[in-house]
Amino acid sequence: MSAAADGSGAWDHEYDLVIVGSGGGGMAAALTAHEEGLSVLIVEKGKKFGGSTALSGGGIWIPNNPTLRARGHDDTRASIRRYLDLLTEGRVPAARLDAYVDHGPAAMELICKSKWMQFFWTKGYADYHPELEGGRPLGRSIEAKPFDTRKLGEDEKYQRPNNMKGPLGLWITAKDYHDLAMAKRTWAGRRASMVAAWRVSSNLVRRRHMSTGGRALVARMRMALKDAGIPLWLKTTMTDLVTGEDGTVTGIVVERDGAPLRLRGRRGVLLATGGFDHNQKMRDAYLPEGGRADFAMGARENTGDGIRLGERLGAALDFMDDAWWMPAVRHPAGAVIPLVSERAIPRMVIVSAEGKRFTNEASPYVNFVHDQLEGGHVPCWFVMDAKTRARYPFAQILPGAPIPKAFYEQGIVFKADTLDDLAKQIGVPADALNETVAKFNEYARAGKDPEFGRGDSAYDRYYGDPNLKNPNLDVVESAPYYAFRLEVGDLGTKGGLVCDEHSRVLRADGSVIGGLYATGNTSASVMGNEYAGPGATIGPSIVFGYIAARHAAGRAGAGAGAAAAEAERA
Repeated sequence: MSAAADGSGAWDHEYDLVIVGSGGGGMAAALTAHEEGLSVLIVEKGKKFGGSTALSGGGIWIPNNPTLRARGHDDTRASIRRYLDLLTEGRVPAARLDAYVDHGPAAMELICKSKWMQFFWTKGYADYHPELEGGRPLGRSIEAKPFDTRKLGEDEKYQRPNNMKGPLGLWITAKDYHDLAMAKRTWAGRRASMVAAWRVSSNLVRRRHMSTGGRALVARMRMALKDAGIPLWLKTTMTDLVTGEDGTVTGIVVERDGAPLRLRGRRGVLLATGGFDHNQKMRDAYLPEGGRADFAMGARENTGDGIRLGERLGAALDFMDDAWWMPAVRHPAGAVIPLVSERAIPRMVIVSAEGKRFTNEASPYVNFVHDQLEGGHVPCWFVMDAKTRARYPFAQILPGAPIPKAFYEQGIVFKADTLDDLAKQIGVPADALNETVAKFNEYARAGKDPEFGRGDSAYDRYYGDPNLKNPNLDVVESAPYYAFRLEVGDLGTKGGLVCDEHSRVLRADGSVIGGLYATGNTSASVMGNEYAGPGATIGPSIVFGYIAARHAAGRAGAGAGAAAAEAERA
């Protein structure tokens, strides 16, 4: 008999709340549960902790959080809700949006009680749609301050690495990268280069192990967990949910050290297991054609475990056909390289197999890929000229540095002295490519893209070249020309278990599966098909982890943020 159908057996261990997954949402929930006086355990399938949060840029999009308020960046509740309403277009229940907005500040206040939790505002990194009512051109994203992971002690070797570290231990924040990308073009970029050189030499002398982005965030949260005495079990795979006779989830079955264990959650179980990024069967079943190949950048352990077990209990699913899409270049060694800043550089166009532009190249990555998938432009081609290669970094290749030979050998990049020859190599009509580039060059000289509006949004301009009339537009005219093959990648899937405003998992008829909570990419996205700004994946994961833990502790009422919101509405 399945453990899900048999809640009568003896328990090997008992806790008030059992959390499955050690990313930002799971850790935030554990800290909240501890603050509420609950005993809590985190189990992690991987041999390293941090989940996809550790692999990410580490941005957190939670309006009115303490870091923003300390900088005088206060929002009215009405402006935040208006922005989210316009983004989600009615696809997300109002109660979920209310919970996110109202409890977000309190969630951050709670985790910031730990001395380890220190953040800064990435000022200027705009919301992804700042032109919408309620959007903010200066942005609402914060990230963790850089952290020396030697302080983790024995746990340092169990932390999931990310790629936000350069040669010789160079560490950079999102703000650093913004400036470094313009090292060949601006004084701020040159200063950033000098700072980078100093950091390398400083690290060599001081033997620090500096981390930034998602890795710094997870390291800081792990230190807070250690201070609180919260256990985190690695290499522990959840294999089933245990339910009582009334269908309430009472615990989980895991496999640890090759043996099954039954873990009771007296107040419930929180699933924070990520999406189905690396489950090819689920990708084939749910994702649209063109997005099914596994070019996902989430943790390898994200195979839909929580989603599948929740569905087995009758949970409703939503947004299963969508993902946190990211245009990407495949590295010859097999890794996937996301393209964020690269799509904002001026001297380039992205074209379809017909040799034509099909969207604003510099648009937010989810929107770019939505347009790519809708038009069937998989793959497409990133076409640039020699000055682009000399001036700007691309796909982790420094400005002016030679493109590794393996990129050419595997058909990832092509090079030619003329656009005609380049078109022939990549199999697009030469006349169409020449016409596209000629038209784009007219737009570049005028400083306005009437076709797709590239450079109109503050988001587009953030990674552009500030020396130009329009930071995102410049002529493509200097041979040789290059074309990189662009794949549809993703940071994780968006679809998952439908939850209410308390993070409780719901059945298709709207009834609650008692004792079962979900957050992060295990739950259906509170952002709907959109993306509010940098960190709009981690932000909701933290907030709904906090909400779940409070509900499990019997604290489902208004927190400080919700109380303030009620006062504003009154």
